[in-house]
Amino acid sequence: MEIETKTTTNTSTAPVTTTPTNAVPAKTQPRAVIFSKPRSDFGGDRTKNPRRGGHGRPERVKPEFDQKILNIRRVTRVTKGGKRLNFSVYMVVGNKKGSVGVGTGKANDTSLAIDKAYRNAKKNIMQLNLTKTSSIPHDVTAKYCSGVVLMMPAKGRGVSAGSALKSVIELAGIKDVTAKIISPSKNKLNIARAAIIALSVFDKKRNPVVAPIETKVENKEVKTEIKK
Repeated sequence: MEIETKTTTNTSTAPVTTTPTNAVPAKTQPRAVIFSKPRSDFGGDRTKNPRRGGHGRPERVKPEFDQKILNIRRVTRVTKGGKRLNFSVYMVVGNKKGSVGVGTGKANDTSLAIDKAYRNAKKNIMQLNLTKTSSIPHDVTAKYCSGVVLMMPAKGRGVSAGSALKSVIELAGIKDVTAKIISPSKNKLNIARAAIIALSVFDKKRNPVVAPIETKVENKEVKTEIKK
């Protein structure tokens, strides 16, 4: 009994792809359109916002005094109802033209405490009598609580100081001065207060500058008669 065997060979090696009859053609990207007119001409005359008034933002007014925060302390007080949180701010203000002051402020919010400190410093501000080179006339030493400071004029050396002492000197507009903290205490408020006491020697209200009075003396010839 004979068994017939059939062998089939695939002559085509490339895969056959068929496209469905209901296929959607790919969308073509639109080309960019170039307009000859400027962009503003297409919108026409647009009405301005009446709230702005057509002037834009108002110019920012420069404050009268520059300010620098020395320290912000968070004070917690325990009461019967719970903990009460307050903030204490130390601040120095000045116009860098001979006016400087130190103030403190306390409130339950940092912004309110800063505002109080600024107003308190403006109340305690003083105008200084400086030299032509914006320096101090002579050496001065002062003490406040545990803070002791020393200031000396130093021609051509700039400002050499540190901590709160440098902030007070810079906002006062003093140049060519060397300042040192002699005391071991590093409390910024005590140092700033000591610096203000030292500079109060040159305060115009305390030591007003009096213009010299010019006196003209006429040379008169005095004749003396010698009696014989």
